[in-house]
Amino acid sequence: MAAVAAATTTNLQKPPAIFHSRSPRIYPANLSFSGGLRLPKLNIKIKSKSKSHQKGGCAGAKMADSAAGSYASALAEVASSNGTLDATSSDVEKIDKLFSDDSVFNFFTSPIVSLDQKRELIDDITSSGSLQPHVCNFLNILIESKRIDLIKEIVKEFEIVYNKLTETEMAIVSSVVQLEKQHLAQIAKQVQKLTGARNVRIKTVIDESLVAGFTIRYGNAQSKLIDMSVKKQLEDIAAELEIGDIPIAV
Repeated sequence: MAAVAAATTTNLQKPPAIFHSRSPRIYPANLSFSGGLRLPKLNIKIKSKSKSHQKGGCAGAKMADSAAGSYASALAEVASSNGTLDATSSDVEKIDKLFSDDSVFNFFTSPIVSLDQKRELIDDITSSGSLQPHVCNFLNILIESKRIDLIKEIVKEFEIVYNKLTETEMAIVSSVVQLEKQHLAQIAKQVQKLTGARNVRIKTVIDESLVAGFTIRYGNAQSKLIDMSVKKQLEDIAAELEIGDIPIAV
C-alpha cells in the first residue's frame, strides 16, 4: 500500500490530463456540479458479481480499508505540501455529495460505461473549475486504476487524516430542525472544552424521531454522546415510571 500512496502522490502533482473521445457522451440523470453541469439521463442496470469473484469476510474489508486509507493519505500529503489542505477538504465534501447520488456512483463504477466517457465527465468538472487540478487528477487516477468504487471509503479516510493533521474534532449534531448558526457555535465551543481540540467541525443531521432538542456525537468514531432531545427525556421518564413507551400525539 505504501507503493500505491507514493505513486498516487507523484501523479497528483502533474497537471490534470484532458481526455477526448468521439463516442457519444452519456451521463447520469440531472447531474449538477456547483451549478455548472446539468447532464441527460442515464439508466444503468448493474449485475451483481458472482460469489466466486467477491472478496468476502473481514479480509476483503480490511484490504479495501487499507487501500482507501493509502489513497486518502496521498491526497492529504499533496494538499499539505501545496498549502491547499482546507480547500481540498472542501473539494472532498463536494465529491462526497456528488457520489452520494446512486446514478453518479453507478455511472463511474459501471463496467458498461467506457473509460473515455468517465474521463470526459471528469474533464467537464475540471473545465468548470469546481475542483482543484490535483483533485481532478485524483479522480482520474481512481478511474484509471479501477478503484473509483472506493470513493466513499476514501472520503471517510480523508476526513480522519484531515482531522488529525489540523487537530480537529468532528461533532455530529442531530436535531428535528436546522439549528441557528449561533447555537451551533455554542455547541462547537462546548465540544472544544470537553475535548481540548484545537478546532471543531460541526456536521448537522435532521432526525425527526428526536421530537425536539438535539444530540451531539463526538470522539473516536463518534462514540461519545450528549443527548438533549425530548425523546431521551420521555424515555427516562417512562423508565422511571416503568410504564414503557409514552405515546406522542402528532
